[in-house]
Amino acid sequence: MKMIKVGMIGFGTIGAGVAKILAGNGEIIRQRLGAGVELVKVADLDITTDRGVKLSHDVLTTSADEVINHPDIDVVIELIGGYEPARKFLLQAIDQGKHVVTANKALLAKHGDEIFLAASEKGLSIGFEASIGGAIPIIRSIREAFVANRIQSIEGIVNGTANYILSKMSDENCDFDIALKEAQEKGFAEADPTFDIEGIDSAHKIAVLTRLAYGTPVPFDDITVTGISGINSEDIECAREFGYRIKLLAISKYDGQAIDIRVHPAMIPIVHPMANVNGALNAIRICDDMMKENILIGHGAGALPTGSAVVGDVVEIARNILSGVGERLPAGSFQGKEVNKTPFKNISEIESEYFLRFSVLDNPGVLSKISGILGKHSISIESMIQRGRGDRGKGVPLVMMCHKSSEKNIQSALKEIEALDVVCEKSNLIRVER
Repeated sequence: MKMIKVGMIGFGTIGAGVAKILAGNGEIIRQRLGAGVELVKVADLDITTDRGVKLSHDVLTTSADEVINHPDIDVVIELIGGYEPARKFLLQAIDQGKHVVTANKALLAKHGDEIFLAASEKGLSIGFEASIGGAIPIIRSIREAFVANRIQSIEGIVNGTANYILSKMSDENCDFDIALKEAQEKGFAEADPTFDIEGIDSAHKIAVLTRLAYGTPVPFDDITVTGISGINSEDIECAREFGYRIKLLAISKYDGQAIDIRVHPAMIPIVHPMANVNGALNAIRICDDMMKENILIGHGAGALPTGSAVVGDVVEIARNILSGVGERLPAGSFQGKEVNKTPFKNISEIESEYFLRFSVLDNPGVLSKISGILGKHSISIESMIQRGRGDRGKGVPLVMMCHKSSEKNIQSALKEIEALDVVCEKSNLIRVER
């Protein structure tokens, strides 16, 4: 029986999931592929910790070079994360003539074009389905299922940690800190959750999706990113009263001229399908010129969902090997010569509806001052919530939903409002997406 031999660098949570899947479902893979997939070498700095899956001692090594330079290995899986040495390992594996698979969205967001080019020049395949959405086949959908469609926008709940926190705050009316602590206790959030709660992880993912959807390099550092740490229970409750739920959205929109790409908390109507994607689930909505709207929902993280996506890429590459094919699909979705730089919009250029929360002194004339400034900047108020009196000298919430206006105008108005002596703290702005 023909065997496709695989090496893996990184034996953490996802690596253990990959090993479990190959060991437990090896027979069904063989039946579908027509060949076996054998994990012949696994490298990690720690090869003594019990991962819940048994590998022979001759498979385990502390040296990535033993994987990269192994003469029998067809496919190298990289699961260590980060920029370096992951980038170096992938490029070395490609240079050795090996196909590669990675779940490293941060690396692809920053260095994807370099890695795609290296693989293409060698006629090799690179699989990265596991980098976004766990088991959701979003990469395969864009590269294959939607290949004939002009993608107009992508919106996604692509970070399970942030979604779990916001869901818990909404469902149980608890504060951000409590929800975060529980997410950490359940293993949904890292000890240092910065990348998740501040939107950086989501930004990595939308950068990769934008590259695939529109065939343009993405300047990662130009993406506007706002996390969820500024969301409080008052925002959640007011959103509910207005008929919305708050989600951390990664957004990419292309109008044929320029791309609007950003990550931030957003209010979406409770009737929207993504409003009810809760817990650690992910959801990605793609709008295009043919099918108008498609929403993919599934488990976006975890050893087995992500491991399943990794193994799916390995099997797809194995099919190519068995057929004598190298790079069947361009890694970046577009042929290399068709990749062109597309302008990106500054956040100040967008238009949106807005939720505004102020903390103000409960004094006469406060509302007229704030509404007057908004009106001066061509911002119209749709509805408003004003809470009762607080202690003298302390702020009370004043919440407004505003009709569509420009980001430039809303930011100018907020700067002026926050300079008022009746405003007690920095205001909170949440954009509305429908």
